Order: sequence, then C-alpha cells, then structure tokens
Amino acid sequence: MFIDEVIIELHAGDGGNGCMAFKREKYVPMGGPYGGNGGKGSDIIFEVDEGLNTLIDLRYQKIVKGTKGKNGEGSAKHGAGAKDIIIRVPAGTVVTDVDTGLIIADLTKKGDKAIIAYGGRGGRGNMAFATRSNPAPAYAENGEPGEIKRVKVELKLLADVGLVGMPSVGKSTLISKISASKPKIAAYHFTTLTPNLGVVKAGTGKSFVVADLPGLIKGASLGEGLGDKFLKHIERTRVIAHVIDMSASEGRDPYEDYVTINEELEKFNKSLLDKPQIIIASKMDMPSANENLEKFKEKVSDKKIFPISAIMGTGIKEVLIELSNMLDKIEKKPLYEEKQFESHVLYKFKKEEPFTITNDNGVWVIKGEQVEKLYRMTKFSTDEAAIRFSNKLKRMGVDDKLRELGAKDGDTVRILDIEFEYKEA
Repeated sequence: MFIDEVIIELHAGDGGNGCMAFKREKYVPMGGPYGGNGGKGSDIIFEVDEGLNTLIDLRYQKIVKGTKGKNGEGSAKHGAGAKDIIIRVPAGTVVTDVDTGLIIADLTKKGDKAIIAYGGRGGRGNMAFATRSNPAPAYAENGEPGEIKRVKVELKLLADVGLVGMPSVGKSTLISKISASKPKIAAYHFTTLTPNLGVVKAGTGKSFVVADLPGLIKGASLGEGLGDKFLKHIERTRVIAHVIDMSASEGRDPYEDYVTINEELEKFNKSLLDKPQIIIASKMDMPSANENLEKFKEKVSDKKIFPISAIMGTGIKEVLIELSNMLDKIEKKPLYEEKQFESHVLYKFKKEEPFTITNDNGVWVIKGEQVEKLYRMTKFSTDEAAIRFSNKLKRMGVDDKLRELGAKDGDTVRILDIEFEYKEA
C-alpha cells in the first residue's frame, strides 16, 4: 500500500533524575555531596532507509515514545543515557512541525538523518551544585522533560522527470515502454491510483528517474479527482513533461488540457511553472492526431513538442535523448530554502517573555516554558530546594510582575499542579 503522508506525535525521553546523597565513610567526617547526575533521555531520530518507498510503517503509530535516562545514584554514580529511537523512512521524506509549520528535516539520500525530538538532559546530582559558599548542597534536579512534538511526515518522490496530464492520455503506457515499471493500464479514468517510478536509460548511455503522477484534472489543486494528493510529488522533479492526447479521443481539446494542467500546477505551487517543460504529443497513431497537432503548434510555440505513439513505439527515443540532455544542464537544488527550516538549538530559552501571569478567580496562574521546566526539574524534598526554586523565580522577574499586577500577601499562586502562598519580600 502506498502511504505518502502521516501525522504522528513524538515524545522524546525524559532525562534521568539527579541523586542527592552524601559521602559517609568511617573516619571521614563531613564527607560532602556524593550524588550522581541522571542520564540523558532518548532522542527520536529519522533516518533514510533506501529499501523503503512508502510511509506505511508509520501509518498506525499515532505516538512514538522515547525512553527515560537512568537516575543518578549515590557514590557518585551517574545514570546511563537512554538508547535513541531510530525511525526509518524513505528517501524524499519531509518532516514538518504541525504547530509551527516549520520544516524540521528534508531527508533525500542514503545516510541522511535528523534529530526530530530531543531527549531531556539528565538532572544534576548534588555533587554538581557544590560551591565554596555551599560545599554540601541538600538538593538535586529532576531530569529535563523530553520534547513533545506533533509532526507531519510527507514523502515527496525523488524523480528527475514528472509526467503530468489528464487521465487516460497515455502516461502509464509511456512509462511501461521506457522503463521496467509495470503500472496498471486500463481504458477508464483513474486507473493509476499511486505514482509510478521508473528508471529510464536514454540513448546517451545515461539514466534518470521518471514519475507518472496520476489524478490531475481541473480543480485538482483544490481536491477534485484524486485532488492534490499527488501534486506534491512533482515538487522535486527537474523537468515537467506534459503528456497530451493529440487524438482528442476523450472528446477534450488538447490545448485546453495543456492550459488546465498548467493552471493546476500554478495554483498548487507557483514555482512549478519555473521548471523546464516539454510537451509529449501522445497517441499520434490515432485519426485526427496530426491535424490537432498542427493547431496545437500554432498556439504553443515556446515549448519543444515531441510526437509519439507509445503503442507503436515511435518517437520515444527522441524524447528520452532530449530529456537526458536537459537534465545534464539542470543543477539539482534542494527543495527548501534554509530559512524555512526550524532553528533547533538544544536547551535554548526563547528571548521573548519567559512567562505569563493571569488571574483565575483570585488565583494567580503562572505559565511559560521556562517556568514550567524549572518546576518539573525541581525536587521539593528539602527546604533548601524550595528556597532555590523561589530564588530562581525571583531572578526571572516573577515576583516583580506579580507585585506589578497587584498581588498581595497571602494570595494563592499556581504553577501547573502546585499552589503556594505569595509573600512580599
């Protein structure tokens, strides 16, 4: 089954918790802190597997969860990091963050891999917090939460030439003649329900990949017919080859077919019209094909036109040589510009306001990635840990903001599931 788009939720592994422990040995008074750090949680990594050509393995995976790092232990033992989760995908896979719309990765060749969701770092044990002024800290950190992301995973086929055209114009017959691809061919519309790829050897001794893209009719970019389901597969192609039924055997005008297809390409993505195009005039063995071709040439003079009969095998060699020569002159370019990609720096706090404060029926509710992460990573097992948490909030400006908003002594303040009493310093 050909699956080319799925949406999944990724939960990278949380970091292991740091340990609070003290060195206790006979004849070693005041041995000091001895708690180790937690291990890093597992990253979720996408990696190209050239043996895959569909996303069917991800279709039924609604959620992928990473593993938590091991907790730190006493005797200065650090927890082990969790093993990363590797998700194998076909070449041509694009991963997009559903919430931000930013592209995380475009994986196009063997060996390509990208970390899509980062595991949390391990929490620090109390050994890590020892300073000259506080040589025996009585607190440690919980592990950092792993990233949670909803991502759209799309397969955009890697092909050099895309065959486009109305249903039943002969695209499938052509690709079956020029490659080892064996698409289903029948005398009715939408026989082809999935893109067909074929490796073509031209007379020049060179080879290239051709994709037969089904389902294009008027309104395809808006979901008509097979809709825009397969239009995305033409985005990587370097040459667009219009296959047009010059015999008008379906009762359509060949020129109108050409105009309609170009309109749908433009509506889907304007940059598609910037790609080099050629026109393959098919079914030239049929009555009235030559007459229609002459009329077509009068209206379209800026494109090279190649008459062929896939059934008879005529004209095909010339088309392949032309495509090969065109591809020699066209540089392979990445599908996306660098600015479209997500800038992903691990453990970076955003420059904008790190928190928001609202009043919910008399309760001051503090929200924000930085504040909530601090709360999750704080072990409230000692008074010293609570004081450290309070001081960090103060340095972030939380106390000043509460005072500015009118908070008074005794008011309730909530962060996630914890509530505490506000006191002016």
